[in-house]
Amino acid sequence: MSNESAPWALTIPSELRLLPLTRAFIEAVCHLTGMDDTATHHVVLAVDEATSNIIRHAHQGASHHPIEIRCYVKEEGLQILLYDRGEPFDLEAIPILNPAELRPGGRGVFLMRQLMDDIRVVPRPGGGNILALLKKKSSPVSPSCQN
Repeated sequence: MSNESAPWALTIPSELRLLPLTRAFIEAVCHLTGMDDTATHHVVLAVDEATSNIIRHAHQGASHHPIEIRCYVKEEGLQILLYDRGEPFDLEAIPILNPAELRPGGRGVFLMRQLMDDIRVVPRPGGGNILALLKKKSSPVSPSCQN
């Protein structure tokens, strides 16, 4: 028998106006799992960036495409899966940016990489992508993301 729980899940239309709902959902899940305030803030920020990227880039503003968010409590920490209907996406094609570099775009993936312990994208059966984010229990955050 697995120690992992069934997921908490939220499905929303692909609309920027629903980002506050996504943030509130993720914050509630983090608190329910006993995550501290700093880690919760990091997870909420990473998922907000991921959801915004899906709406703007994967779905290109097409609100009829749903975004499904599933949160799993695992032994190693909290895993969040975001399901989209966008074109295949290669996370490795996004360069690791120097935070001091001034240029538009690319900051969302940079933040996700810094705030989460693991970030992966896999093709979704039937089309789209699954973005998997993992925040380990009591994991340190990159010094570049601390105040």
